[in-house]
Amino acid sequence: MRTISTRTLVSALTLTLALTSVAACKSEVDDKPKAKTEAAEKAPEKTDDKDAAAAKTYALTTEGSSIGFIGAKMTGDHKGGFDKYEGSATVEGGKLTAISITIEMDSMTSDAEDLTGHLKSPDFSDVANNPKASFTSLSITEKPGENGATHEVAGNLEMKGKANKVTFPATIEVSDAGVHGKAEFSINRKDWGIEYAGKPDDLIKDDVALILDLNFK
Repeated sequence: MRTISTRTLVSALTLTLALTSVAACKSEVDDKPKAKTEAAEKAPEKTDDKDAAAAKTYALTTEGSSIGFIGAKMTGDHKGGFDKYEGSATVEGGKLTAISITIEMDSMTSDAEDLTGHLKSPDFSDVANNPKASFTSLSITEKPGENGATHEVAGNLEMKGKANKVTFPATIEVSDAGVHGKAEFSINRKDWGIEYAGKPDDLIKDDVALILDLNFK
């Protein structure tokens, strides 16, 4: 009878565990386009041309809007979002030219009560010292892309006291009634100083997906 050496057995077991870990890591986050992240930039100066004078400003409404996120561990995904936020969208000459959003971080929710508390702690968002997060657009460019994207949006995303410029695809519709925008993309949380690794046997992915569905009226 052929015997299997200890080394061969260990190697096979290690490979099996590795393949199992890879399978466990698969999540919805992996399917989202990665935002390009760079150093934050100064917002462009406003002009006083005739288009700017005729600009319309619409307020972000919570009716029909949502700001959500997906985080992932080795054992699965967790979803959450925010209940309190405000913002505005500026339209000039029938085109969206600016977006600004401010989020109340303490309004964060998730699919597990104990997780929500942990996400608000210094390990993650540290909402006690960083009560707000914000996004201010730098450019909004018409650029067709995958999954029905119509624009490319770039802007400064600030949270936990740190700002970075992010660029991501979005689907934007402008009408007389206002602006509707949708976007799904992922960012690396460590770029904003969120370093908590998770449990040794259930590590947390660096990438977090942001899911935006915004109505400005």
